Amino acid sequence: QLQASGGGLVQAGGSLRLSCAASGSIISINIMDWYRQAPGKQREWVAGISRSGSTYYADSVKGRFTISRDNAKNTMYLQMNSLKPEDTAVYYCNADVLVVGGPRNYWGQGTQVTVSS
Repeated sequence: QLQASGGGLVQAGGSLRLSCAASGSIISINIMDWYRQAPGKQREWVAGISRSGSTYYADSVKGRFTISRDNAKNTMYLQMNSLKPEDTAVYYCNADVLVVGGPRNYWGQGTQVTVSS
């Protein structure tokens, strides 16, 4: 139901843009979030965006990452600039989705982001 893409290998200071596309019998999508999990660490919340476009960021990415969404395409984005080696992680998208069967919470499969120093 959620497909994340856009990860890759980039040098420190570089940029990447992640996408998360929702598919299926979707009536509407409420809050959408990005999380990440580095090797040996717990999954952490990175950023979130409401259906109306209100955005929220973890302090560690504030000013460097920008979350956005296109409700017509049921897609969320994460523009990541000034990347640091500590941003290396698998990035996951999460969404509260209203489908025909009722409200659901979905996770994407994750996309690897590697930042080299």
